Amino acid sequence: MKEQVEKALGKIRPMLQADGGDVELVSVEDDGVVKVRLKGACGGCPMSTMTLKNGIERLLKQEVPGVREVLSV
Repeated sequence: MKEQVEKALGKIRPMLQADGGDVELVSVEDDGVVKVRLKGACGGCPMSTMTLKNGIERLLKQEVPGVREVLSV
């Protein structure tokens, strides 16, 4: 599942990088929880929670079966 998550993150990464940010995959847990680290401008952005839940989590749930939740660490 980790490879699928990395591939899906590759689809959203260019949009984050265009705004001066990025996302790094930290881990994929057996229970379907994906842990990521928002970097650059995304790390301190007040909208980062919306980016995480409405952007990254939504995309990963659509693209990768078994993803239950995405958390920022």
